[in-house]
Amino acid sequence: QVQLVESGGGLVQAGGSLRLSCAASGRTFSSYAMGWFRQAPGKERELVAAISGRSGNIHYADSVKGRFTISRDNAKNTVYLQMNSLKPEDTAVYYCAAGRSIFLVLNGGPDYWGRGTQVTVSS
Repeated sequence: QVQLVESGGGLVQAGGSLRLSCAASGRTFSSYAMGWFRQAPGKERELVAAISGRSGNIHYADSVKGRFTISRDNAKNTVYLQMNSLKPEDTAVYYCAAGRSIFLVLNGGPDYWGRGTQVTVSS
């Protein structure tokens, strides 16, 4: 069992930055691919970024390429999402997820989900 707890959300003006963190329980963190998803009101949840266990494989949604950076620190059991140049359309609840393979994460079927953290970008 893996428990995921997100933090770092909040209210920011357009053009600003936020850094989300996701702390994971358990001793096998490095064996899990990790992902950040988001869900805006009235919209389906979508993948934002994903990273493999050893950080060798990273994917981004086209809408965030060049603005967001996913990273992980396996010694701290934590994955991060650095979000720069934020836009109002980035407003959503952001969820952290863990999967036994990056394939599962990329296809929206990770094994574990966090409860989410709200990100609101004002114009």
